[in-house]
Amino acid sequence: MVKPEHHGVTLLLIRHGLTDWVGTKLSGWTPGIPLNAEGRQQAWALSGRLAGMPLTAVYSSPIERSLETAEIVAAPHRLKVRVREALGETRYGDWTGRSFKVLTRTKLWSRIQSAPAGTRFPNGESLDECQERFVAELRRIVAAHPDGIVAAVAHADPIRLAVAALLGMPLNDFQKLIIGPASVTQFFFEPGGMPRLVRYNDTGSQSLRT
Repeated sequence: MVKPEHHGVTLLLIRHGLTDWVGTKLSGWTPGIPLNAEGRQQAWALSGRLAGMPLTAVYSSPIERSLETAEIVAAPHRLKVRVREALGETRYGDWTGRSFKVLTRTKLWSRIQSAPAGTRFPNGESLDECQERFVAELRRIVAAHPDGIVAAVAHADPIRLAVAALLGMPLNDFQKLIIGPASVTQFFFEPGGMPRLVRYNDTGSQSLRT
């Protein structure tokens, strides 16, 4: 655990709450998919857990479900959500909107599970590209808030890819990670940029503190 007297940046990676598509269809960048009732409840519960943490800024993917979650998280702190395109979901291309029941039968699905590095979605981006642009944006956010506590609300795959990158895991191992809806994964960046994992996939009920 990092000692409290150390200076640095606390980064909270937050996945959006549930939607009606989670677990059934690949939402991707599909517009018009808001949080459902359970997802809003998750977001407000998370907002309450984070209310005592002095957030410096809240960033979000531009996609509706993440932006809605971010606004709920930001509300107790009276912060305006800062939208960043690079925090958006993986660009799944032709897979967007398709059911997992269909996708799991494809050869590409098997490859993504076993050896995802270098894999490109049809007419979309590769997982390597998603990881690169997402982590680069996180680095920019961290650099902009020295000694701050910032939240970035986004999506499961980009967050998993970021966790793998920040911990030095091979991209091929990112499927071993789980990021649940409305979960918090917390990193502490020491001066110089060294990331330390403080909290992972936290969906508990206790108030969060630095």
